[in-house]
Amino acid sequence: MNRTAKRLLVVALVVVVGMAFRVSWNALRDVARAIGADGTAATLYPFVVDGLMALALVAALVLTGDARRFALRVLAGYTLASLVLNYVHGLLPELHSESIGWTRLASGDWANWALVLLATSLPVGSIYFGSDLVAKVLHHRPAIEPDVQESAQIISKGSMSDQGGPLVEETAPGAEVDSSPDPVVEPIAARPQLSMAAESTRPRRATGRVPAAARSTRPVRTDIELLDEARSLTETWPVEKLTGEGIRKALRTSPAKARVVRETLKAERERDAAAVVVAG
Repeated sequence: MNRTAKRLLVVALVVVVGMAFRVSWNALRDVARAIGADGTAATLYPFVVDGLMALALVAALVLTGDARRFALRVLAGYTLASLVLNYVHGLLPELHSESIGWTRLASGDWANWALVLLATSLPVGSIYFGSDLVAKVLHHRPAIEPDVQESAQIISKGSMSDQGGPLVEETAPGAEVDSSPDPVVEPIAARPQLSMAAESTRPRRATGRVPAAARSTRPVRTDIELLDEARSLTETWPVEKLTGEGIRKALRTSPAKARVVRETLKAERERDAAAVVVAG
């Protein structure tokens, strides 16, 4: 449904509700006069009953959980009360008189007492339930969407890599996250060429051909070139700063290669430190 059709539907709904309120307003005004309300109070009485119904409907659309069920109960209760009073108005012809005064709403005492109690308690209930619904709407906080929660978790886990924690690759919201454990990383010295077998085993979704304009123009570096560049960039870095995320940003490479370079550099520094100790 397009936007124009939706607007027409909303306008039609407002017109129908307005006409229905006018019909109900006539009956509720006469009932209010019958229980002793003056002219002004009788005119405002329908807004107290049917107006709270509209408020409860809006609150039910905004709230969730128990608060939403409470709003629906209020809507159902006041709808039933308005129906009863409209029904009573149709059964008593004397309520239709312009000069109506204080009169009975039913022939039996118990029925009349019950109807009078119902009619007089609705304004008080509107104050209580209306205030409660408005408070619930004002204090309502919408639930966080799953995609937003997943993005926040990825960002928080990714920040652990700067402190030597496990490295988590950043992914876009809604993308699949590979939760399989990282394979054991071997230093480059023991593996001259970085094998892509570990990465090729991970299932990848078909994303289509990448346009030529979007492809990177930077030449592909070999493992040795990548390691030499890393040695030059991190020569003055302390051991604590040799994290996968820091190396990835410095070399502008993939997280997998950055982890391999990190382990290789750490192994070299440990070997150099051991050689110094032996020589001393």
